[in-house]
Amino acid sequence: MTEPDGRTWRDQRQQAVRAHADADARRRAAEQAEAAKLVAWFVAEATRRGLRTTRLVARGYDGRGRYRTRLTGWYVDRAETRAVDVDGRFHLLTVPGGLRARLFGVDPEPSPAPLVVGAGGRDGESIPLRTLLTRLLDDGTGEPDPTTRPAAPRG
Repeated sequence: MTEPDGRTWRDQRQQAVRAHADADARRRAAEQAEAAKLVAWFVAEATRRGLRTTRLVARGYDGRGRYRTRLTGWYVDRAETRAVDVDGRFHLLTVPGGLRARLFGVDPEPSPAPLVVGAGGRDGESIPLRTLLTRLLDDGTGEPDPTTRPAAPRG
């Protein structure tokens, strides 16, 4: 049945690990696609409503420095460490910093938007991206009116 050196068991184990990794990659890709739809919906709705944009600023990893960026958009959290730019890209606004960044500014790379912001964080606080973006729209227009607001797209 099994070979003396356990090769069959190792082969089965490797196949199981690969299958698990493939399933995880598919799940992540589906979540990123859904989050990208939410971000695109938000940008379209914010533009339609005339929600004011701001020049985005990045913070150093240590939390002390603030660095200019060329990005314009909307912060999606109170800490101003996550934002959506006017082109519909999600950004984490934390950077290494330093003298060069202070003098010339920084260009944070876009990253895939999470469906749940803060999931897995040490503080245990997380919030669905849909909720954050909807709150931002409601706060930016004064009074939320669910009868005239198009619903955020569902998965």
